[in-house]
Amino acid sequence: MKRSWVGVILLSSILMMNIVFTQFLVHQFYYENYERTILYTFINLLLFPAALFIYKKEKRRGVQNEDKK
Repeated sequence: MKRSWVGVILLSSILMMNIVFTQFLVHQFYYENYERTILYTFINLLLFPAALFIYKKEKRRGVQNEDKK
């Protein structure tokens, strides 16, 4: 099952954003800025379904390309 470069780049960028926002979350929690902590938590929660959608889309695209061979 082959993946397209666009899908790999998108999933990598979402992973990078998850890491960055998690670091922001920990930093804001340490300094007791709970409003921003909740904001970064929701951003992380919204990025997960986006990554799942891209993964499933790329998986379907790979299966369709194998059927054509």
